[in-house]
Amino acid sequence: MAWVKIIHILCVMGWMTSIFAVPRALIYWKRDYAKTGENGPLGDLTFRLYRFSFGLGVIAILTGIWYGTWLGWPAWLHLKASLVLLLAVHYLWIGKLVRRAQQGEFRESDLFLRIFNEASVIGTIAILWVVVVQPF
Repeated sequence: MAWVKIIHILCVMGWMTSIFAVPRALIYWKRDYAKTGENGPLGDLTFRLYRFSFGLGVIAILTGIWYGTWLGWPAWLHLKASLVLLLAVHYLWIGKLVRRAQQGEFRESDLFLRIFNEASVIGTIAILWVVVVQPF
């Protein structure tokens, strides 16, 4: 069962990189697009990062469910799963922003994207707290 936990942790690390990086990259992509009128390499990199880490997120969630089943789903794990679900919804929203950006639509302000980025940090801290403390 250790190998499932290792895969889970590796995929979570990769997924979290994208959750933190893509909203910030959207800010720079937006600025670059305003100057050039084209998506350019930054847009391509942002899209590729999102697409690659989407698969990591799916694997992280599936291995987390598998590992949770093996643990018998203690109460704290239900809370963790709920927080991860919220983070997954946040990530899907990021994907929507990336898809719109590919079409040249940048509706959100830099400030919104910064706050949006920090929301994922708060969610991650909450998940880590639940995993480490296991409050119930």
